[in-house]
Order: sequence, then structure tokens, then C-alpha cells
Amino acid sequence: MVPPEAPSHFEVPETGLRTIDHGMPRLMSVERKAAMLVIGNEVLTGKVEEKNVAVLARVLFELGIALRRVVVCVDEIDVIARDLNELRETHDLVFTSGGVGPTHDDVTVDGVAAAFGRQVVRSQEVEKLIRRYHEAKGEPLTDAHLRMANVVEGCRLVREAALPWPTLVLENVYVLPGVPQIFEMKLAVLKDELDEGDAFTSEAVYTQLDEGSIAETLHDLTRDFPGVLIGSYLAFRETAYRVKVTFDGRDAERVHAAAEALRKALPAESLVDYEG
Repeated sequence: MVPPEAPSHFEVPETGLRTIDHGMPRLMSVERKAAMLVIGNEVLTGKVEEKNVAVLARVLFELGIALRRVVVCVDEIDVIARDLNELRETHDLVFTSGGVGPTHDDVTVDGVAAAFGRQVVRSQEVEKLIRRYHEAKGEPLTDAHLRMANVVEGCRLVREAALPWPTLVLENVYVLPGVPQIFEMKLAVLKDELDEGDAFTSEAVYTQLDEGSIAETLHDLTRDFPGVLIGSYLAFRETAYRVKVTFDGRDAERVHAAAEALRKALPAESLVDYEG
């Protein structure tokens, strides 16, 4: 249990600004772009089914942040550092998943430290949480458990009273666990920090026509409605409709106008009133 006075944010000394290229502050784009680095041999060997990408994509979409790239890498410090550096230099936000447990292959913190050229240090705050947790459970505490108190020098540790286990944040990188339930809970804690009021709006049109029949119309709509992302998705076993067309963007009026333009361009009898 975390005392009521426990801070929602605490820092390891030497926190720095997020920078790229010769130490100049990185400017946020109008549309924030995010990437995800999924870390784990278990994903690449098919031992574990990856579920966090879809969760992150949905949350970021709600916040108006475009998830533009997902990379999956092995549990190797140099590979993590290389892939993370590439992603953080080309995206506004990067979220990692996996490799933050107590075992030999949990090397994400080491990889993040290597990417930033910083040391791995022990967080006294997190160590206290771990010790308190094991004491309350009456379970033995090992050095392996205490490895989970290792963080990157200069990071922020973000938490709230309802979920005291903190998330490591370093500049534009958010380090999250691979366990889907914990990943989702920690991501929920970060939503307020990430929310800048730029949510996307979305609308869908369902039709019994196949994709080939509407391809040219969709091409024309992408030209007529720049700034609206149009996607076409075949429903393989769905009986109510054959194709779902989505319209996404920040301008709700233009998104609706694009969807209406498709409805008017298609035969009325081919449209399906469907809520999915």
C-alpha cells in the first residue's frame, strides 16, 4: 500500500531534455508520431502471442497520436539500443514492451541505458516498494527481485496511488512491461500525460460490394479529402457486409463529408446499416 502522500511523479537525479541532433530541443509535430519496440525472444519464436500493439494503437488513436511503426527485437542489449535509437530519433514518442522482469533475459533497462549512453542505477523508491510488497506477502526476497528496482540514470518514474509500480520514462521513451494486463494498466496511468486534446474522429461505411468495385472511388476520395485517412477492409467471414471502409482524421466535418461522399457514390442498395 502506498501512503496517501506518495508523489505521482518522482525523479532519479540528472533528468535531461529530449533532444536530437547536436543537443537541440526536438520540436513536436502537429501530428504526433509514435513507434513501438516490442522486446522478447518469446514473441519472435511464437511462444507468446503479442497483444500489446493493438492496445497501444487504440489508446494512441483516442489521444490523436499516430502509431507509425512497430519493431520486434531479440533480448540483446546492443540490438535493443540500436533499434531504440533509430525509433526515438524519428518519432515523437516511443513505447517499449517487455524485458523488465527479474530473469536473465530481462535486459530492456540495460538496452535503454546503452541507447542513451547512461548508467543503470538502483532506485531506492522502487526498492522500497519491492521490499514492502514481499514483506506483506510473506514471501522471500531475492537479489533477482531487486533487479526490478534498476532504472536508467536521469529517468522519470511515473505512477499513481491506484497503481504504485512506476513506469520508467526517459525523454520521449516510455518503458512498459510485456504482460498484457500490466501493460494496459500502466498505459492508462500515462493517458493524462499524453493527452493534448488532439483526438482523432472516425466514421465507417459498410457495403456489400467487393474492394475491386470501389477501389477507383476510394482513390478519388483520397485526392478530394486530403488529411482524411481512408482504409478499406475485406470481411472474410462476415455475412452482413463484404467491405468496411473507415475514415479517420482530426477534422470531424471533413471526416463525415468524406464518408458521405462515398455513400453517395455507391448504389444505395449496396450500403449496409451496420454497427460494428
